[in-house]
Amino acid sequence: MIKMMRVLMHQAKKHPGLIPQFFFIVLGMGGASLYLVRLARGPHVCWNRKTNPEPWNNLSPTYQYKFVAIDTDYESLKKEGPDF
Repeated sequence: MIKMMRVLMHQAKKHPGLIPQFFFIVLGMGGASLYLVRLARGPHVCWNRKTNPEPWNNLSPTYQYKFVAIDTDYESLKKEGPDF
């Protein structure tokens, strides 16, 4: 790992045009990692089936499932099914 960082630093000094590319690669990898952590910690994800086998049943009908919802108004949604 340290040797790889040394090689990257050497290449960046040798070719300064690579610095923005390294920056955006690290930024993209960091953003993807944070989004995966956000998805894994959501209330609809079941990590332990013994304590709460169906966690999605505990969510209200106004819970916003999508990251960005353009056309859906989650405040006006009504529940359309029975409680289990």
